[in-house]
Amino acid sequence: MTDLTNLCAQLLDLSRKAGADQVSASAAITEGLEASVRDGVVEDIGRSETLDIGVRVIVGKRQASVSASSSKESALAEMAERAVAMAQEAPDDPYCGLPEAPANPATYPDLELRDPATADANRLRDDALVIDEAARAVEGVSKSEGSTASWRRSEIALVMSNGFSATRDGSFWSASCSAIAGEGLGMERDYAYSVARWRDDLRALDDIGREAGERAVRRSNPRKAPTRDVPLVFDQRLASSVIGHFLGAINAASVARGSTYLADKLGQQVFANGISLTDDPLVHRGIGSRPFDGEGLTTQKRMLVDDGVLQTWLLDCATARQLGMESTASASFGVGSPPRPSPSNVTLSTGTRSPEDMIAGIEDGFFVTEMMGASINSTTGDYSRGASGYWIENGKLAYPVTEATVAGNLIEMFAALEPSTDLPTDRALRVPTLLIDGCSVAGN
Repeated sequence: MTDLTNLCAQLLDLSRKAGADQVSASAAITEGLEASVRDGVVEDIGRSETLDIGVRVIVGKRQASVSASSSKESALAEMAERAVAMAQEAPDDPYCGLPEAPANPATYPDLELRDPATADANRLRDDALVIDEAARAVEGVSKSEGSTASWRRSEIALVMSNGFSATRDGSFWSASCSAIAGEGLGMERDYAYSVARWRDDLRALDDIGREAGERAVRRSNPRKAPTRDVPLVFDQRLASSVIGHFLGAINAASVARGSTYLADKLGQQVFANGISLTDDPLVHRGIGSRPFDGEGLTTQKRMLVDDGVLQTWLLDCATARQLGMESTASASFGVGSPPRPSPSNVTLSTGTRSPEDMIAGIEDGFFVTEMMGASINSTTGDYSRGASGYWIENGKLAYPVTEATVAGNLIEMFAALEPSTDLPTDRALRVPTLLIDGCSVAGN
């Protein structure tokens, strides 16, 4: 396997010789394998292997980034020279720069992000067939739109002119299914999936196929929703999108630009009392885990919201300098691109009521299971999205709903949300089912 650290060190030296004051060199090797099945027939088995090399150079207070896929010394030299030339022509950025000092600990914690097991085509093919068969066995399913099983493994290296040098590797296994119920214009589709660092942590394959099939069948014969203000219950698998909007609004890049509706909320109540939101990059086998961030800073668990109060922004070094704060070690890692603030493993605290209890307490409401499109005013938080799901009547799911629009204001929605008890574990943004009162639904 290519020695990524040595490759980055070469690129760093070449960049400094070309005139760079500060350099961050990175490289990543990724290999993957995927099998796809449709209606019990193997459609494709694909393998991919990529090498990406990148360099970010800083000349004075100007920076530029270049990436390539060749490890030849001549290509590295050309990258370095091009990056320096581009930086010399770039506009001044008073906040750019590497961290002041390297942050290499003696050792990083072993988070077990890489499964020692490797995939083979036969294994993934058989997995995809199991998923597909389980979906098609559900009564009412007319066909499979596709079932996949995949594996990916990567190794990255980061070497910087401030003395930082480290590598990390990881793996991902995933399985998914999309099923169709009905025929002709009455067809409805739905899906299910699972992702894990280790194959042993994936959901049972037949459960994935069965869930996709059952969800598709339940969506048969949908109606338009009535137009009114009602409580919304966001299904667990898309409740994360609501919190995703919150994370976007507390991203320091948005704060620094003045383009967030939460700009004046630091230290203030944003959720109800008792609700917390954590960002923990050190979760064992976590989907978003990372022992160091894209600028080489050692990561740690942080409270984004504590007892409903917003505690911090998500900061990298540049936004921290601009806002007069310290980095939260939230810089993303990108080969050949400047870092940006990004979350790792984010978890919303759970409540006391199950989703069933929430629905049972609603006389008239909307259980949202799928959303599409988005219209969000970044300065006011006004929110509107297309949605489908099930109408709630007298504490029960009464009928499937399609082509609805839900609308509200995100500031008010965050303040009113109630989390349920069903916290997922197979994703980086872990959010239980959410109940939010005071929203509008437009249908008929």
